[in-house]
Amino acid sequence: MNRRPDITVVVPSYNEAESLPELAAWIDRVVTRENLSCELIFVDDGSSDDSWEVIERLKEKYPYIKAIGFMRNYGKSAALYCGFAEAHGEVVFTMDADLQDSPDEIPAMRRMILEEEYDMVSGWKKHRFDPVGKRWPSKFFNFTARLVSGIKLHDFNCGLKAYRLKVIKSIEVYGEMHRYMPILAKYAGFTNIGEKVVEHHPRKFGHSKFGMERMIKGYLDLITVTFMSHFGRSPMYFFGTLGTLMFLFGGITAVWIIAAKLYKQAHCLPLRAVTDQPLFYLALLAVVLGVMLFLAGFLGELINRGSSDRNKYLIDKTLK
Repeated sequence: MNRRPDITVVVPSYNEAESLPELAAWIDRVVTRENLSCELIFVDDGSSDDSWEVIERLKEKYPYIKAIGFMRNYGKSAALYCGFAEAHGEVVFTMDADLQDSPDEIPAMRRMILEEEYDMVSGWKKHRFDPVGKRWPSKFFNFTARLVSGIKLHDFNCGLKAYRLKVIKSIEVYGEMHRYMPILAKYAGFTNIGEKVVEHHPRKFGHSKFGMERMIKGYLDLITVTFMSHFGRSPMYFFGTLGTLMFLFGGITAVWIIAAKLYKQAHCLPLRAVTDQPLFYLALLAVVLGVMLFLAGFLGELINRGSSDRNKYLIDKTLK
């Protein structure tokens, strides 16, 4: 029976052929110095350079390397998802392939997982070498993520993270969800999430893949993960509540307008026709929207009932 590796390092890579040899050598120096058994998984995300050939050569030098190569570029979340599926180490690390994350942080982060009993440790690049156009949007993004999730981290998007094996086996990463790994872990029940200040290095090769498109997708995914974590199993709680409130507001307003008209009419007071009052049409709109939201919740429940994951729960311990 094969012994479980002490650590697994999952490295998504897209057009980083120049960085890979130096990164592999750096990781090898660290695990050799610390006497750790290692599983290094490169995920080539459809690179157009010679990244795959470089990985094949590295495999001959470092037998513990594994690799996955995509036919085209699917994104970092897809790379992490496939890398996690192949990971078997007691502690699983993720880091970027651009040499901005330091493998020298591995021993300390591993101790935080094993000795301080964190479920997950996220790196914090307190002193960054990125351009201002990347730093300030990142600060705003992290502020929003902290506000929404309640997790007190400074850097949600740091590529250098450490996890217990059961954490990465319990969460599903897709879209741009790799930015929200702490949030996904928390909603899966792993609430002991720590943070460590890590060294950040300037990029040596290539260029950053960060752009406005990724920023927009990241915020949309933040909304998605927040909604799904609270209402994914019972969408009627969200849509039904909103629909009921809208319906009651519209119905009560319409009744009030009609009742006011009848009262004034009975007492020969000046009055306006109901159809001349904008509030009446607003009330009708609220009633219609309330019914539509309620139906949306009902359809969500029907779809959820047919889902194969409707009774999928994470069980930590059992006694028999």
